[in-house]
Amino acid sequence: MQRIPEWEHGLKPSYEEDDVTTVPENSVRPVARTALMWDQISVGQVVMANYNPDEPDERGYWYDVKITKKYDGLTRNTRELYARLLLGTNTEDTVAQEFRLKFIDKEIFKIESPPDPSSSEEPSSSANGSSSPAKRQVKPDCSHCKDDPKKLCKHCACHKCGGKENPGDQLLCDECDLAYHIYCLTPPLTKIPEDDEWFCPLCKNDTSEVIHAGEKLRESKKKQKMASSNSTTNRDWGKGMACVGRTKICSIVPPNHFGPIPGVPVGSAWKFRVQVSEAGIHRPHVSGIHGRDGDGAYSIVLAGGYEDDLDYGDEFFYTGSGGRDLSGNKRTAEQSCDQTLTKMNRALAKNCAVPFNGKEGAVANNWKEGKAVRVVRSSKLAKHSKYAPADGNRYDGIYKVVKYWPEKGKSGFIVWRYLLRRDDETPAPWTKEGKKKIQELGLKMVYPEGYLEAQAKKEEEKKKQEKEKDQDKEAGKGKGKGKRKRDEDVDSPQKSPPTKKRSYKLPEKTKELLDADTANSKLWSEVTTGLHDYPTFIQKVEEAFTCICCQDVVCQPITTKCLHNICKSCLQRSFKAEVYCCPACRAELGKNYKLTMNTFLDAALNHLFPGYTKGR
Repeated sequence: MQRIPEWEHGLKPSYEEDDVTTVPENSVRPVARTALMWDQISVGQVVMANYNPDEPDERGYWYDVKITKKYDGLTRNTRELYARLLLGTNTEDTVAQEFRLKFIDKEIFKIESPPDPSSSEEPSSSANGSSSPAKRQVKPDCSHCKDDPKKLCKHCACHKCGGKENPGDQLLCDECDLAYHIYCLTPPLTKIPEDDEWFCPLCKNDTSEVIHAGEKLRESKKKQKMASSNSTTNRDWGKGMACVGRTKICSIVPPNHFGPIPGVPVGSAWKFRVQVSEAGIHRPHVSGIHGRDGDGAYSIVLAGGYEDDLDYGDEFFYTGSGGRDLSGNKRTAEQSCDQTLTKMNRALAKNCAVPFNGKEGAVANNWKEGKAVRVVRSSKLAKHSKYAPADGNRYDGIYKVVKYWPEKGKSGFIVWRYLLRRDDETPAPWTKEGKKKIQELGLKMVYPEGYLEAQAKKEEEKKKQEKEKDQDKEAGKGKGKGKRKRDEDVDSPQKSPPTKKRSYKLPEKTKELLDADTANSKLWSEVTTGLHDYPTFIQKVEEAFTCICCQDVVCQPITTKCLHNICKSCLQRSFKAEVYCCPACRAELGKNYKLTMNTFLDAALNHLFPGYTKGR
């Protein structure tokens, strides 16, 4: 049998439907066989490495990556290597997120260059003399037995005996996806059933079973595993909003964005943390720090969770996370061990404009050069600080890390402390100027959709029940109708005088930029009509100037002759696909249509959403 050279693995001559499949040269390359030593790896080099996007500490699959950082350590265990995934054949086209490579000891492979097609020589063998490279390890299909064929496993094999033999005699349950040998069932089966669906004994419901009044229905196995079905807690859990999912995601900037979020001014307030996440100011629902240990921290929440926190408004002392035993689904607990400068603590330290020091901390001489941190103050902090809002969560602007250091906290354990100082042009919300700015923009507490109506309905029902109880008590005492009439007069709601809504007035600079965009004068007129507050205005702008292709605010906008606004990159992709019409109305633009950017609209959108083009 003729051996197929490794660089010809892209060809598929054995398929009946294709005698010969032609593959371009740039789509085929030799198998990576040369493991690079530590000294052979350099920043900017493109290599093949193992990475798991979902669980970075676990083994995953093999990708082409570009090395971005390399830290030498005293030992192999202290060496660190950071990289970015390649999106295609272009070495400059990488993902924005930087990650640490977990498996680097003899597991970084050189990408072999393709051989000369004109040469008829066989490919040279590897340095160790073998004709094929060593088998590389990949993520196991089963995380319990690590794909060990000799090990019994009730997760990837028979759920009854754990044996992996006779896979053809195994049945998969259509409810829980667990496997069973047909001879392990009770009673055992002699052959595979011909039915389309099959359920294991734990998932099968008896249709002849009678459920008496007041009895609980038998739940499926999947539902029984959910925490909500076994929970007996009476805790409020933040009125259910701490565990609720987001209804929308901020897409105007990427998750790893440093600095303000376009369209969200300082002083904006939300009732629940999940709304802060939806606005993109602080994305985690519960965690106090949002960041990546190799990149930095993007935002933090001041909620008074640690006794060592001190708030002075324009600057505050912040305590890192960790050092608490939160097992048993606890939200908080007493300090029980020392904090370490890892994960989120390390991320916040990376914002300081000074070389990282994981032992003693560091102080920045020019702290303003550090990375920006968005700060949100919670009403939970109100009992410790006069700068906290009375209700909800408020965005207080940009702060910078001045210094960070370890010290023994009030609990007796080591905690990492950070000094953050405000560096924002917008006045702070608690100042006289800040309150005036909030009033001018018409900023108010943002509630979830339907929340106020639901609360009002609850209050009405509660008052109605109390009123009925009072009437029953009065009737039992034999009181006259006059007393009941007086009670009804007292309980009847008093009509409050109507309040006049304050209209929002656009700043002069904003108005000049909008008026300059004459091509979209009709759209701007619709957006600016009947304004009552700044958030409503921003929401209208987002809706009016959303690109129909990417569903984001138009970037480098092109206003077509049919007066539709499309991103330049989106229209270029359309023309590249030989579609020469408007994506919105299908009006013919022509093959030679000039993609001229609307500079006036671009200036207006960059004024309203500063920095929104980053990451686009």
